[in-house]
This record gives sequence, C-alpha cells and structure tokens, in this order.
Amino acid sequence: MMREAMLYEGSGEGRVRCRLCPHGCVIRDGGRGLCGVRENRDGKLYSLVYGKLCAANVDPIEKKPLYHFLPGSASYSVSAVGCNFRCMHCQNWEISQAPKDGGRIYGEDTSPEEIVANARSCGCKSVSYTYTEPTVFMEYALDTSKAAREAGLRNVFVSNGYMSGEAVELITPHLDADNVDLKAYTEKFYREVCGASLEPVLRTLKDLVGRGVWVEVTTLIIPSLNDSEGELREIAEFISGELGVHVPWHVSRFHPDYKLTGLPATDVNAVSEAVEIGRKAGLKYVYGGNVPHGGYENTYCPGCGEVLIERRGFTIVRNVIGSGVCPKCYSQIEGVWQ
Repeated sequence: MMREAMLYEGSGEGRVRCRLCPHGCVIRDGGRGLCGVRENRDGKLYSLVYGKLCAANVDPIEKKPLYHFLPGSASYSVSAVGCNFRCMHCQNWEISQAPKDGGRIYGEDTSPEEIVANARSCGCKSVSYTYTEPTVFMEYALDTSKAAREAGLRNVFVSNGYMSGEAVELITPHLDADNVDLKAYTEKFYREVCGASLEPVLRTLKDLVGRGVWVEVTTLIIPSLNDSEGELREIAEFISGELGVHVPWHVSRFHPDYKLTGLPATDVNAVSEAVEIGRKAGLKYVYGGNVPHGGYENTYCPGCGEVLIERRGFTIVRNVIGSGVCPKCYSQIEGVWQ
C-alpha cells in the first residue's frame, strides 16, 4: 500500500524537500527523512507506512487523555510506526523508533475503510491517531479521517504538535480534537531530549485552537529536566494567555523508560504543586495524571466548585455535566459533550 507522499517538492539533483513538519528534511535519492518512514525514490517522496497498521485498540477517550471530549466514550486507537521526535523518555519507543533503529517498517495491511468498519463494530464514537506521531503517517490518517467523518465518527490526534502550517491546514477540516504534548518550555529541552524545537509546537497549538479544534495540553513532569516552578508557570501562562483559560492542562507523573531509566519517578507532591500553578495562572481545568488519589482527575465547576465528572483512572464514576452546564450554578463548561 505504499503511497506517494503529500507536502514535498523537488530540491535539485534528485533530492526532495519534505514539507510535512518543521524539520524540512532534504532527502537524497534512496534516502529517508528523519522520521524514517518517508523515502525518496527517483525524485518522488513516498510514505512507507500507508495502510501499515502496527497497533489498534479500543481505548477510553480518557486515556488520550481527553477529559472534555465525549467523556466515557470509546475511541478506536490506531498507529503506524515512526516519529519525527526522538524523545529519550518515550514509552512507545519500540514502535515510534523502529524505523530509525534498524530501518524496520512493519504493520498489518489495513485500509482506512477497514479501520472505520472496525471502529463502528466496536461501538466507538471516534478514531484516535495515537501511540506514535500521527503527523508522520499523515496520508493514512487523512484518508481514514475522511472515511470516519462520512461514517459519523469523530477524529482525534494525540500529537507532539510538530507539524508544518501546511499539515495543520490539511488535517484540521477533518479533525475534532487534539491532545498535544507541550513537553517543556525551553529550546534546550526540546533540542537535547526530543531532537526538535519548541517554537513550532507553540505555533501549532495556537493554529489548532484558532481553527476550532478542541485542544487539551499534556505536560509530563520529569525530575530535574522540566520541573522547575518557573518553567511550569511559563507553560501555564502560555496556555491561559495564548490558547485560552478554558483549555485543559494535564500534568502527569514521569516513570523511567527508554533512555531515561536513571531518573526517579516524579514525586506526587510535584504534580499537586503543578496543578496549583495552573490554577493560579487562571486555568479553569487542570488535571493531575498518574496520581491515584487526591481528586486530580475530577472535573470541577470553575464557578462553584461542584464535582461534575468524578473519575477513577480511566473510568467515569459520575457525570452530571449533561450538555455542558453545571446543574448547580449553571456555569457553562467548555468542551464537546454530545
């Protein structure tokens, strides 16, 4: 199912320039881009992962995490191998880094129509493009998202936000929600830990919100790397000032994995402190992830403090939001509820 890629141009002497993400890879004939899944063959760029499904699961939408988007619904979650980041703490590195660690491209041949049929048969309300970076399998995600919309399903990205403006413009007419990792607020972190840059992620976030996609932001708090009070405050103030106080912020505990096994897991107190930082920055909805107790996963009314959605892990115990209004004080609760 190899497919000619979108968003590229000739660059002379048989080379091509990929315009899918801010890396802007210039790829020689026979070579691949940084993501490892786009290859130049005789001056044409091809996606090597079109139709190559490496993971498919029925997940609660809360696992994305999306807390203000069809709560309690199931999302058919799919992925192809590859990523345009090389995060040292990646929890899905076996599939995200496979094309770069040995050039492995694999997956079960599955058409967009088959994905949608499977999603519907499982009673899912949406299709999520997740586990790796959906930007690098854009052609596959785009065709699937169009088929999903025709079948009455919503589309969700779980993304690092590292996509070009052209890619954002391409996918957003078919995209309903996106949980974007804002991994830190320094170029140093993005360069040294992720192999990328911060500024394009900030631009993507603003672009997505401006185009009407429901956005939630996640920051994994990593001890000694991005956990200072000042940096967390900068993230919270960026969200409140540039995206909107209604945009939910998920701050989650880090667990050692991949190349960062020498660091400790995040202290629970660090998560509670980050939640407080977010609230002081004016954010209406701040959540703590990977914290078993303390009510950090619940949705509270910003007007009266009423518990509107009570969660235990990925399970909803109680939901009284209904169509998006607090039943106690009638405050409007931003989100996609129906």
